[in-house]
Amino acid sequence: MAVTTDKRLLRGARTRQTVLRRAVDVASLDGLGGLSFGRLAEDTGMSKAGIQTLFRTKEALQLATVDTARDLFVDAVVRPARSAPPGRARLLALLDGWITYATTPLFTGGCFRVANLAEFDSHPGPVHDALARDQRDWIGLLAAQIRIAVAAGEIPAVDAEHAAFGLDALLCATNTALRFGDPAAVDRLRLLAESLLGPQR
Repeated sequence: MAVTTDKRLLRGARTRQTVLRRAVDVASLDGLGGLSFGRLAEDTGMSKAGIQTLFRTKEALQLATVDTARDLFVDAVVRPARSAPPGRARLLALLDGWITYATTPLFTGGCFRVANLAEFDSHPGPVHDALARDQRDWIGLLAAQIRIAVAAGEIPAVDAEHAAFGLDALLCATNTALRFGDPAAVDRLRLLAESLLGPQR
């Protein structure tokens, strides 16, 4: 009986992972509001009832999708950058990782946060809060590396929070430019990021 139960749990976890991977792509294209059990059932070949059993409500599906997108982003961008020394080198590694994430792209519609922040910025609730958390964490990560770089004398003195905010704004604009097929978007991002942070010392 225990073996049967373990197999069911494993199968359920695999099904959930498959559904959420597709949900992240859909939400990167059409926003979290574009998610539905019926669409995911059609896209994955699974039953609508089976998917609804896994998530119960659309909001629960949206929240699980936000968490999945966050985990995939961390794996693709944040975790690899940790091998670089803290400060300017790690900041540049984060930027390089983000560029790969947006240009490959990891999600069909490009940057997941950019695709969804505007949809929920004026709609209080759990999904809004989850997206806001991820946004704060990302800008906070950039600001932390900027502070370290300033303290080490690797870049000119700047307000870390302001610089991180500006850097994220550049990333969001670059994502939009990439979606419109602007071939110069990445080069422009690198130049603007260097002017924002200043040359290496």
